[in-house]
Amino acid sequence: QYEALIKLPMMELVSALNVEFLRFAPGYVTEPQRATYRIYRDTRFSKDKTPYKTHISGIFPRETAMKREGAVFYFHFTAKELLVFGGAYMPDREELLAYRGMIRDHYDELEKVLKDKVLRRTFGALEGDQLTRMPKGFPVDHPAEALLRQTQWYLEKTLDVSLVTSPRLVRELARHFEIVAPLVEFMNRPFARTPKKAKMPFMAF
Repeated sequence: QYEALIKLPMMELVSALNVEFLRFAPGYVTEPQRATYRIYRDTRFSKDKTPYKTHISGIFPRETAMKREGAVFYFHFTAKELLVFGGAYMPDREELLAYRGMIRDHYDELEKVLKDKVLRRTFGALEGDQLTRMPKGFPVDHPAEALLRQTQWYLEKTLDVSLVTSPRLVRELARHFEIVAPLVEFMNRPFARTPKKAKMPFMAF
């Protein structure tokens, strides 16, 4: 039932979203098998040993990302919720340093992205956990002090779950991804690499 009713439709959905990404963020086109998370939970360090997830999710990293480093486009849904996300959620130490160096030197560009009226109307303010103090090595009087104290930089929105069974699903997910794309692109600048020649036989999935 999982294979027929959830996994296969999900991979078809990812393929349809890939067509949309070609229009506004071609560097994030992702093979459906890679984009779709497994059903199995990682229970190694959890008291909850329930083996299966209760949501299905998809992720679109940069095509040159190493082990999904950097900011991503992401969505998931359950029977009660549909969530769309763009940004950096769990960066490791090296990624944090790269993000903060980028923000320190180009904070004005990030602030311009975050002040976009359509983005603010759609997603609201930037989200993410923050340190109580300025991270070591960064000036305490920096004009982007609040941005530099963050340990996560992302925007997310919960959409009407009825979209999941609606013909508008691909269009609405793509619309939200396109709006948040400038943030994702900005955050990924420190990890830019020359992409390999595109191979997309999966686009006809």
